[in-house]
Amino acid sequence: MPSNSGARSSYRFEICANSVESCLAAQAGGADRVELCAGIPEGGTTPSFGDVAVARRLLTRTRLHVIIRPRGGDFLYSPLEQEIMLADIENARRHGADGVVLGCLTEEGEVDVPLMQRFMEAAQGMSVTFHRAFDVCRNPQRALEEVIGLGCHRILTSGQQPDAVQGIPLLKELQEQAAGRIILLAGCGVNENNIARIAQETGIHEFHFSAREPIESGMRYRNEKVSMGGTVHIEEYSRVITTARRVEETIRAVVQGAEL
Repeated sequence: MPSNSGARSSYRFEICANSVESCLAAQAGGADRVELCAGIPEGGTTPSFGDVAVARRLLTRTRLHVIIRPRGGDFLYSPLEQEIMLADIENARRHGADGVVLGCLTEEGEVDVPLMQRFMEAAQGMSVTFHRAFDVCRNPQRALEEVIGLGCHRILTSGQQPDAVQGIPLLKELQEQAAGRIILLAGCGVNENNIARIAQETGIHEFHFSAREPIESGMRYRNEKVSMGGTVHIEEYSRVITTARRVEETIRAVVQGAEL
């Protein structure tokens, strides 16, 4: 596991964990925090009660944040979806989560400040990350100030680009605008090959990545003609999980880059 001394202590690492198994690999690899999600192909949705409860019991050194997102797609939520999100925030609290990850926008692409205020009140006492809804908002500079005003602890962002490397110019601008008032968490496409560059060119010190690798199913009998996704074909006999090795390598890459 990477040392927590020197350059390592100035950085924080969050793993986008698609299962409790990935949470444990993140902890073994030295991550500071996990964001536990279901529905990764949709960009992450709220995990099950069981996932949250078991992850909380087994994560002894790594903080547990839970995404609050009832579905994939946009971030304009109906009254029914808002009720579900409030219940999921309460569930995360009840199971001892350290934080929640959420975000909502108006139909015009602005931060939905009144709804966010309701969510912030419900999440009181937990850390709150405004997630990548930020990356599809109309005006990121104004949104940054609004999220700061709400009292969120951090913003997860790729700099409004498909990945954080392409988003470096805006990430750097937002880091300067934030001026220590909120944490920017650089995410999307962050890995052992680019994390040092992102850190050096933006000044950001918190990173969100998945560090996943594919593993083969243990099934010996396979009927590959049938897809559980219906018309959307997914690979039924392999899956991807976070590995401690890739977590360690990614952390090591940015720490060694800082020491050069």
